[in-house]
Amino acid sequence: ASAARKKTRGSKSANAKPKVTNYPPSPLVEVRDSDIHGSGVYAKRAIKKGMRVIEYLGDRVSHAEADRRYEDKGDDDGHTFLFIVDGRTVIDAGTKGNEARFINHSCDPNCETVIEGRRVFIEAIRDIKPGDELGYEYQLTWDSTDDPDELALYRCLCGAQKCRGTMLDPEPLDKQKAKAQKKAKKKSKKKAEKKVKKKSKTKSKKKSKR
Repeated sequence: ASAARKKTRGSKSANAKPKVTNYPPSPLVEVRDSDIHGSGVYAKRAIKKGMRVIEYLGDRVSHAEADRRYEDKGDDDGHTFLFIVDGRTVIDAGTKGNEARFINHSCDPNCETVIEGRRVFIEAIRDIKPGDELGYEYQLTWDSTDDPDELALYRCLCGAQKCRGTMLDPEPLDKQKAKAQKKAKKKSKKKAEKKVKKKSKTKSKKKSKR
């Protein structure tokens, strides 16, 4: 078993409604309005730690097809129904999805995602009471061109005490930030070097005139 992660590229707009499916309703969870973001998934009854709650269902497509489907939507928010299974497959829950697509990100999750036989399942990592909202770590990675403004698209509103303020995976995000800072330092260093060269050229010209 291994953790899966949400896919940010070609994210689906929060205002866009997923296609309706005819799956039988889950006996464990239901979809209701959420204080975190739009709709959320809530426990109908007590769910014990370690229980497999629901499978993440949807249309199974390639990464290229997932990007093609949403390239015209643009990355106008951090919401996504795309879920990476492996290097070949992405689940598009915007098509043929079930209740699992509405589970929100949480920085203090009560669930986790598990891959088994190239299928994605949501499992409880602690006891969940009836009426509690389900949440798991999206582990989003920042597919950005080092534009810090885009970080706002992935801000987290989970309200947990340990909320880090973003749905992005902290480790890759720290690396990306460090990379962006290094790039900025190089640019400023080159600018400073150019200024020094210009000054030295000006001085040498003045001397030659004498």
